[in-house]
Amino acid sequence: MTVKFGAMLVGVATALLISACSSAPEQESTAVPESVSLSGPIVDQRWNLLLVGTDERVSLPNTPFFQIGRDGSVSGSDGCNRFTGSVNLGENQRIEFSQLASTRMACPNMEDSKRVTDMLDTAYRYLIDHDRLVFFGPDSRVLGGWREAN
Repeated sequence: MTVKFGAMLVGVATALLISACSSAPEQESTAVPESVSLSGPIVDQRWNLLLVGTDERVSLPNTPFFQIGRDGSVSGSDGCNRFTGSVNLGENQRIEFSQLASTRMACPNMEDSKRVTDMLDTAYRYLIDHDRLVFFGPDSRVLGGWREAN
């Protein structure tokens, strides 16, 4: 049975390869890609940092915050530097920040600023509880919490 299944896979792979090599090249698409349109309770809302981890407060010149736009963009501050990037929201409260870029000002407590941006880089899932947003890492560890700005 394993030999038959293996032979069948080789046959299917060969057929796909022959088909791919013999077909006419695809025409380039001139269609405009659909724009991203995010919605949900974390979109179009400013979130101010509450805690790093489960109980650590940071000491920074300004309160770190971020805001996610309907177009999939994210912008905010790590408490020292401004940042922008992209965010992807998926099923089961899945979140992924990408292409984060920031200004490079020197500030006191740069380690705390880095902890804020590291939290965003590592965020895997989120949970909303009333006016609070909690980020979890891929290992289900709490990365930090944010509070909805009024």
